[in-house]
Amino acid sequence: MEPDKAMSRRAAIKAVAAVAGVAFVARRTELAQAQPKPAEPPSVITTPPRDFGPNAPPNVYFVDPDVITVDPSFNALRQANAPIQRLWTGALWSEGPAWNSQGRYLVWSDIPNNRQLRWLEDDGRVSVFRMPSNNSNGNTVDFQGRQLSCEHLARRVVRYEHDGSITVIADSYGGKRLNSPNDVVPHPDGSYWFTDPPYGGQLYEGAPDAPGGPSNRAGRLKPRLGQAVGMGEYKRELPTNCYRVDPSGRVDLVVSEDQVPDPNGLCFSPDYKKLYVISTGRGPGDTGPGGKRDMYVFDVGSDHKLSNQKLLTDFMVDGVKCGPDGVRADVEGNLWVSSNAGRAVGYSGVTVWNPEGKLIGRIRLPEVCGNVCFGGPKRNRLFMAASQSLYALYVSTQGAAPG
Repeated sequence: MEPDKAMSRRAAIKAVAAVAGVAFVARRTELAQAQPKPAEPPSVITTPPRDFGPNAPPNVYFVDPDVITVDPSFNALRQANAPIQRLWTGALWSEGPAWNSQGRYLVWSDIPNNRQLRWLEDDGRVSVFRMPSNNSNGNTVDFQGRQLSCEHLARRVVRYEHDGSITVIADSYGGKRLNSPNDVVPHPDGSYWFTDPPYGGQLYEGAPDAPGGPSNRAGRLKPRLGQAVGMGEYKRELPTNCYRVDPSGRVDLVVSEDQVPDPNGLCFSPDYKKLYVISTGRGPGDTGPGGKRDMYVFDVGSDHKLSNQKLLTDFMVDGVKCGPDGVRADVEGNLWVSSNAGRAVGYSGVTVWNPEGKLIGRIRLPEVCGNVCFGGPKRNRLFMAASQSLYALYVSTQGAAPG
């Protein structure tokens, strides 16, 4: 064979071998990539979003992907294999969940629909518990097992007695009608503490002020339309304050608007030596300083006076404002706070903070969350009232307050 032809043949063989080698490597890479990967559970930010419903396919592989540890200390509060569950949907704006231990049911407010709903633990049935509810917002249970409710429409705090009667706890301060009580918490000494922002002074969640009031200055709105006799006749007269109702019935101002404008959610520490108060945004006709959607903590003295006010957190998470609303403390003193992040998908739900104000965990929901409470027979289930729905999640701690 001629030398040139022999060289050409060897070159061709080498070229074919090189191509085959590249093809083999590529095929091996392709086969490796084709191997099944560990399953990735869907989360609230996936497309399409995960199904939270009671008949949803399994989504939990040891821990729910939407229960997020920010600080390792949160791992002790998470419950392995426990999924976030949507228990019910169909409200217009869910608020004020409260757990009744004796009846083993959860009650919460559907404010625009002017009703309270009840979820029964035994079979998961939801029914109308109280209608009309005077556009109730926050609810809780005191140390005697009686339900307390904040009524937007009637601008008062009431207690439902065991015999079915209703006691008005507070409806005025200094001779002036309250704005629209929002959240209320009991104290072991028999007193009740509540916030009084202006959010009930609107058509959707209560009734506007009588003509000339901050939410109806021109008098064009007719607040009595669709209301019972005597409703829709009040006018906002007070700043947005926080009050304490003594067992004697005396109402004392404990936090002024200058300290915490537009106060909303509130709770005590487990030892009742600290009070946490959330400040939210401006309400209808709000001419005061307006809240910045943050939370403050006060020391509670033996004389029931508050002191040493501090900003606990501004709720900025990853550059997103996780606007707070309702709050509950667990037995370790951690604070579980509802989150309204608007259109920042993946940040609405619940943020969890330690007593020093450090973010330790988050719970992502597909809806804005209005308020939370601990319930269940062991008080180790977090209930979340979120927009149109009610959600629940088992945790590895217990709520500190009765309901």
